[in-house]
Amino acid sequence: MNIAVTLPEIIVRLVLSVIVASVIGFDREHKNRPAGIKTHVLVCVGACIIALIQKKIGYDALQIALTEPRFAGVVRADEARLIAQVVSGIGFLGAGTILVQHRTIMGLTTAASLWAVAGLGLALGMGDYAIGVAGAVTVILVLVFSKRLINIHPMKKLEIKYKHKVETKEFINDYFRKHDITVINVNFKVTQTLNNTTYVNIYDIETPRSLDYANVIEDLSMNKNVMEIQLVSI
Repeated sequence: MNIAVTLPEIIVRLVLSVIVASVIGFDREHKNRPAGIKTHVLVCVGACIIALIQKKIGYDALQIALTEPRFAGVVRADEARLIAQVVSGIGFLGAGTILVQHRTIMGLTTAASLWAVAGLGLALGMGDYAIGVAGAVTVILVLVFSKRLINIHPMKKLEIKYKHKVETKEFINDYFRKHDITVINVNFKVTQTLNNTTYVNIYDIETPRSLDYANVIEDLSMNKNVMEIQLVSI
């Protein structure tokens, strides 16, 4: 039977929403992502409030049906209606955290974490504490520990703009060979002007697990002939 949610119970659910969202938001803010603690807390608490409203609507409909039997077939409440709107609507907020910079997509994890905290808020708001707490622990573990447990180095595209073709190309190839970087494919582009000639190589590379792409870019950029270097989305 649908039972009215008391004020202490409402406070408990809202406080739990703040706690779990704060932990997840802290991870995002600590990593300097677009959405931090306040955004995650507001999303989770907002979803919790909507779930509480949905519970209240369901309770009120049941009370009307009990006190006024003649309206039993007229007054109905679908507990999934408002929840469904949250699930679909949070996508617009998540999309706002996704950025495209220099052909690199950023913010997908933050968008997913916002969507996840909305689900946690709904679970806590509906009173499903086991789902809410277990879900929060799972999300936190994925955000904090997944990169440490699963270290994947996918193939990357590295775009290098440079001058003095022979000298710089020899330096790049020596660097790749010294650090066991495998070149899968390479594309070339030449731009000629009246004063100079610039070259652009786009390498498809695979690096060893012990080597970070940021270090590769920093090391290669130290060469005086390298004018620009960046990772390119595949």
